[in-house]
Amino acid sequence: MTETGHATSGTETAVASTDETKACCAASYGSDAVALVLGESYHPGGLTLTRRLADRLGLRSGESVMDVAAGPGATAKLLASEFGVDVDGVDLGEATVATARLAAAEAGLSERVRFHLGDAERIPLPDATFDALVCECAFCTFPDKATAAAEFARVLRPGGRVGITDVTITDTGLPDELSTLAAWVACIADARPVAEYSRIVGEAGLAVTHTERHDNAIARMVEQIDARVRMLRMTAGKRLADAGVDVDAVLRYCSLAKQAIDDGVIGYALLIAERR
Repeated sequence: MTETGHATSGTETAVASTDETKACCAASYGSDAVALVLGESYHPGGLTLTRRLADRLGLRSGESVMDVAAGPGATAKLLASEFGVDVDGVDLGEATVATARLAAAEAGLSERVRFHLGDAERIPLPDATFDALVCECAFCTFPDKATAAAEFARVLRPGGRVGITDVTITDTGLPDELSTLAAWVACIADARPVAEYSRIVGEAGLAVTHTERHDNAIARMVEQIDARVRMLRMTAGKRLADAGVDVDAVLRYCSLAKQAIDDGVIGYALLIAERR
């Protein structure tokens, strides 16, 4: 995070800060460090929860689906290969989009899975294009959630469905140390209660039809990250250092997150909504 080097109005400063936050998130999730720390699971519940989300959405062969904040493309590939849908993924990271396109090509899915460089708050695709949209463990990182939700509604056909899985918090909020930029990148700092997610998407014209808790998914993911980093510190310490991983910081965040999960402050939820 750097200063712009010139005077700005309050609004311009807020925009710059927002853009920098997005860029930081995109760069982080396309980095070797994150790949090392997270392994193959970029969101709680992994592909098992992705399948649950797809089932709850009632995806049907031949439908068109958007994957917002698609990351390296694991969800898009699964939806195309197992549910027979066509998928357009959008992600803010240039390197991440390139990785996802390569992965789709290697899986023989290039004709049914496409990836686009773009912002969830300014999706670079036409109105009323998709039957369904998924967004996994990313909505909470969007600085302007209302605008992102409005974009979700815009690209869906009437009756189209939205499936979100994401980190939740209680109304009491997070401990200060879990409200930093690093925690934001880790999908924690700007998480909201389920009721607030429902309100945000509802105001965008998306009627919530179903929610369910998956708190165990985030607890397991934090435990897996903690164990993975401890193992890598013993077996591949230089690799972690070369990737810029601050092991002590990662373990500290894991400890704080585990305590917050145990206290019921942090959870994970699945939400389904439909465009009115």
